[in-house]
Amino acid sequence: MELGLVADTHGYLGCDVLAALEGCDHILHAGDVGDGVLSALRGIAPVTAVRGNNDTSGEAAGLPEIATVDSPAGPIAVVHRLVDAPPEGWEIVVFGHCHRQHAYRGEDGRLFANPGAAGRRGFHRARSVARLRIEGGSASVEFVDLGLRKAAP
Repeated sequence: MELGLVADTHGYLGCDVLAALEGCDHILHAGDVGDGVLSALRGIAPVTAVRGNNDTSGEAAGLPEIATVDSPAGPIAVVHRLVDAPPEGWEIVVFGHCHRQHAYRGEDGRLFANPGAAGRRGFHRARSVARLRIEGGSASVEFVDLGLRKAAP
């Protein structure tokens, strides 16, 4: 199973993001979605998305703050801000908000993954997404760098 991880698009979805997520079985968007993003992602695979702190209007304003997805590696929680992750009930948490790609395992072995920011608005230097591979019950994250951020008009 391969899941595409994306966050902080802020209404911008470049062709490079779509190409990077092509072939994924499911896409998880960790908030600050913006308008016009979800329909394009749904053209690739089913999408589970959550509302970010900037999703105050449009389609994204109606998204939940927390979503869960079942996987062979255990439940996946999707949130925008890591502080909003439920304390229990998940083996993997996907989050955004800080615009910085990173993945690590906690002391309890649970996986934390932030794909970085895929949009053009914000303070990040470079854009990125990630692919979460789950094989035989184990999970790994591969980041896909999309190049330097160009300022939004």
